Amino acid sequence: MMEWTDRHWRMFARTLTQKALLYTEMVTAQALIHGNLERLTAHSPAEYPLALQLGGSNPDELFAATNLVKHLGFDEINLNLGCPSDRVQAGCFGAALMADPNRVSECFQAMLNAAGTKGPKITAKIRLGIDEQIPEDTLPEFINVLNSSNIKHVIIHARKAILGGLSPKQNRDIPPLNYELVYLMKTQFPKMEIVLNGGLTSLGQCLEQLTRVDGVMVGRAAYQTPQLLLSVDREFFQSEPPNQTAYEALLAYRPYVESILAEGFPLKHLTRHLVGLYHQVPGARQYRRILSERAHLPDADWAVVEDALAAIPNVETV
Repeated sequence: MMEWTDRHWRMFARTLTQKALLYTEMVTAQALIHGNLERLTAHSPAEYPLALQLGGSNPDELFAATNLVKHLGFDEINLNLGCPSDRVQAGCFGAALMADPNRVSECFQAMLNAAGTKGPKITAKIRLGIDEQIPEDTLPEFINVLNSSNIKHVIIHARKAILGGLSPKQNRDIPPLNYELVYLMKTQFPKMEIVLNGGLTSLGQCLEQLTRVDGVMVGRAAYQTPQLLLSVDREFFQSEPPNQTAYEALLAYRPYVESILAEGFPLKHLTRHLVGLYHQVPGARQYRRILSERAHLPDADWAVVEDALAAIPNVETV
């Protein structure tokens, strides 16, 4: 998610789950080709398994971008065909590409050619459809294009994207969810890996969905209430999490925070990812207030986090 799933958040997420596949922020193919590749793809092996999400609509550019990043350790390169933002539409990629399946096929063929047989998996993230499309008609055709293009792993946000009239925020809430259509795609394309995205807010919901699809993607719920991730390894992978409590996770995050502060980065860039860690528990409002009011101050350091934690009664157990 843009401006959310940066490398600082991903390192924090790894104190909560070692098994879940994490995604980078979306980066455009043009940026990778013409910009600072090292900065745009910065990550640590501690973040693996990790997917890089690309935006683009030019097959030549996507070939070049994939070629640049295929040796950098990413487990997956995901082409975003679901983002409805105005900036993405202006570049004719994201969800807008769902109107041009032939171009999509060319894009994926270029990415697969660049990745080769030993490169990372190439995957797609899509919507049910866009604007005036009737998803019951157009989605099976679009999935068939992906399947014929040798794309075997598809993440489906189970809403349409309305590109003319709704904001990106509204596109996350107003178009109704249609899980049944995603289930139907799994039935019609049984050899494809179909991952459900959209509207999932609890692990119970996610586990229930795995009886119908191959995987689930959780975005804002995982970011806004990160304690959700503490149970992922145990519930989905039958392994123990790296830490048992949110408090232990924060202690595990401290060395990374202090290393980044030593590089000159302000504390606010790291603590903004911690604001939702304590949710609906006594002291949570005070915890959030301390982080929000003090992390941006000059010379703010880990002591701000300690003061915030002091607002949570019996913090060692939660």
